[in-house]
Amino acid sequence: MASSPSPLLGNRSAVPGLDALTATDSSSSGAGPTSEALAALETYKQRDTSKVVVRFKAVGNAPIMKQNFYKITASNRFQTVIQFLRKELGWKSGDPLFTYINLAFSPAPDDTVSNLFKVGNMSI
Repeated sequence: MASSPSPLLGNRSAVPGLDALTATDSSSSGAGPTSEALAALETYKQRDTSKVVVRFKAVGNAPIMKQNFYKITASNRFQTVIQFLRKELGWKSGDPLFTYINLAFSPAPDDTVSNLFKVGNMSI
């Protein structure tokens, strides 16, 4: 008993455009990056030196800070903000610290401050 080829595994012509897609992928892999791609990479590698104003607001039983507004470099990771906040409050690294953007969501430590600033200024 002969089995028919599976449309997902054995029969490539069953999916329209798959042969054209694999042909263009194999031919473009040896060409190397274009000048536009290299320019984009160089722009991405440059560190953003602009600053954003961050306001810290105490919620619940969190201690109130003497100063609420700080300027932070936009290219920093949010982890830097967490470390700064722990230092200002005098908390140890094991003490729980919960941070939120506009009381809506808790950002990941690897998010950049500039991305969170853009999201925080949008009206949701």
